[in-house]
Amino acid sequence: MCGIVAMTASRDVTGVLVAGLKALEYRGYDSAGVALQADGRVERRRIMGKVAALESLLEAQPVDGHCGIAHTRWATHGVPSDRNAHPMLSGERVGLVHNGIIENHEALRAELAAEGREFTSETDTEVMVHLVAHYLDAGHDLFEAVRNAVERLHGAFAIAVVAADEPGVVVGARRGSPMVLGLGDGEHYLASDIYPLLTETKRFVYLEEGDIVAIDKDGYRIVDENGDAAERPVKVAEMNADAVQRGEYDHYMLKEIHEQPRAVAETLEGRLGVNRILPNIFGVGAEAMLEEVRNVHIVACGTAYHAGLVARYQIEETAGIPCQVEVASEYRYRSPVVPDDCLYVTISQSGETADTLAALRHAKQAGYLATMAICNVPESSIVRESELVLMTRAGPEIGVASTKAFTTQLVALQLLLLELGRIRGMDPAVYESAVDDLHRLPDLLNRALDLDEEIRELSAHFVNKQNALFLGRGGHYPIAMEGALKLKEISYIHAEAYAAGELKHGPLALVDRDMPVVAVAPNDALLQKLISNIEEVQARGGQLYVIADRKVAANFHERHGHIMSVDTGGPFLAPVVMTVPLQLLAYHVAVIRGTDVDQPRNLAKSVTVE
Repeated sequence: MCGIVAMTASRDVTGVLVAGLKALEYRGYDSAGVALQADGRVERRRIMGKVAALESLLEAQPVDGHCGIAHTRWATHGVPSDRNAHPMLSGERVGLVHNGIIENHEALRAELAAEGREFTSETDTEVMVHLVAHYLDAGHDLFEAVRNAVERLHGAFAIAVVAADEPGVVVGARRGSPMVLGLGDGEHYLASDIYPLLTETKRFVYLEEGDIVAIDKDGYRIVDENGDAAERPVKVAEMNADAVQRGEYDHYMLKEIHEQPRAVAETLEGRLGVNRILPNIFGVGAEAMLEEVRNVHIVACGTAYHAGLVARYQIEETAGIPCQVEVASEYRYRSPVVPDDCLYVTISQSGETADTLAALRHAKQAGYLATMAICNVPESSIVRESELVLMTRAGPEIGVASTKAFTTQLVALQLLLLELGRIRGMDPAVYESAVDDLHRLPDLLNRALDLDEEIRELSAHFVNKQNALFLGRGGHYPIAMEGALKLKEISYIHAEAYAAGELKHGPLALVDRDMPVVAVAPNDALLQKLISNIEEVQARGGQLYVIADRKVAANFHERHGHIMSVDTGGPFLAPVVMTVPLQLLAYHVAVIRGTDVDQPRNLAKSVTVE
C-alpha cells in the first residue's frame, strides 16, 4: 500500500516520477501527487483519484525540476481527499512523502502546533514534515534534520524528503517499510520497490532496517540505525520492465492466472531431481536443522494464511509432524506456547507484510528451533531476517488479489513437507510418487486453464447474487476459503467458506434458490462424505456448482447442478490445481459486474501497515 518514487538528475524528472507512480498503481491507492524543487521553493501538485487525474492536473498546472518526490496514498489517517494527499509540505521549504503509520503523531502534533506550525490535513505524515522543518530551523542540514526527526518517531515508515535550500538532494529513511535505492548514470532514485525504476536502471541497493540515505545526481551515502556509515551491496535486477506489463490480457489478474504453469515450473526448477528433492534448497545446513524438527508453526495473513492451512493437512499426514497455523495479526499479540524443536515458518508474497514481519521478530525471541521464510521477493525484510529461505519465483504480481503467488506458495510448502517426511522415514515409494507428481504439475495447471470459457459462461449466474457459499473437506476446506476470498475481494459479493461437514450446524439455514453454492470435490477419501453434504444443499434448492476431479465426476448427477471436471493429478496435487477454476470464477464474475478487477476498493497489494 502507498508508493514512493523520488529522483535527482540533471534533467527534468517530472515525467519519470509520474511514470513511476503508474508502475506502482498495483499497490492500491486513493490519491497521487508530486513535489519538485523549483525556483528556490518546493512546489506541489496533488489530487484525489488515479494517476491519470494527476497527469491531467500537471497538464493544466505544469511544474518541472531536476529533483523531486512523488507518492500514491492509501488512506490510514484522514479520509481520501485532496488536502490529505501526499506530498505534505511545511510552507514551501520542505516536502515529504511517507508510507506507513506514525503511532505518536498526536503528541508530536500538539508540540509542533504549540510552536506555531500550521496543520492543514488530518494525516500523521504532516507531523513528520513539520518535525523535519523544526530541525532545519534549528540549524541542521536536511540529512541531520531527518535523522533527528526519525529518532522521535514511533511506528513503521519509509519516507523521502526534499528541502528548497538543498537543491538536488533527496533524503530517505526506512523503518518497518521497504525502500530501494536505484543507481543511474548521473542520476539516482528512491522507491518503494524496483518496479517503478526498471525503465531507468537495473542496479539497486536494498536499504536495511533503520537506514537513512541521501542522494544527489553524483552519488549517495547511507548510515545505519546507529548513525554509522554503511556499505550495502549493489544488486543487478534480472527482470525488465516488460515483466510488469499486461500484454494481450485485459487485466493483470487474468495474465497472472495464466502465468501459473510457468511460475510453478520456475519454482520447481533446480529443486527436483528425477525422483527426489535436491539437497540444500532451503539453505546451507538446512538438512541438519530439519532433522531436529518435531513441530511446525506457520504464520501468515490473508491468502498466504490459506496456503499455510493447506500445508497443515499435508504436513501432518505426510510427515507425521504436528503443525499449527495462525493469522499473524493475532499471533503477535498473544503469548504462544512454543513446543520443543519447533520450526517457525512465515509466508508472504511481498516479504514486507507488516503483521507477518512483526510476528517473525516476536518469534525470534520466543525460543523456536529456527525461522524459515517462503517468499516471492528476494531482498525483502522477511527474507533477510529469516535463517532459512525458499523463494517462490512467481515473478511480479500486480493484481491485488493474489493468484500465482498463492499457487507457488502451495508448491513451496509441498517441497518442505516432503523433505520433512523423507527425513522422518516416510515410505520411499510414496515420496518418489509425490516428486513425480510435482514434475507433472505445470502441465496439469495448463489443462485446468482450459475451463476458462466454461467458467466464463457460468459466471453470469452469479452477477445479481449478493451471497455465496463455498464448501470443501479436509485440505480442500482452505481451498474453498481461498475461493470465497477471491470472489468477495474483486466482485464484492459476500462469500463464505465452510468445512462441508459443518453445513448442517448452521449455514444450511441460508441455502435457498438464490444462494449459489460452490463445492470442491477431489478424488480422495472424503468424497462420499462431500456428496452427502451436496445432497443436503440440493434438497434445499441451493444452486450448486461443483468443481470435481475428472476421475470422480461421474459420481455427480444433473440434479447436483453444474459440474466442471478437471484433471487434478491425484490428492497430493489437487489443492493446487483446484485453485485455478476458483480464480477464474472470481475473475469472470467481477468482469461482468464491472468492478475494478486489479485494484478492488479499499484494498492494497502490499499491506505494510498494521
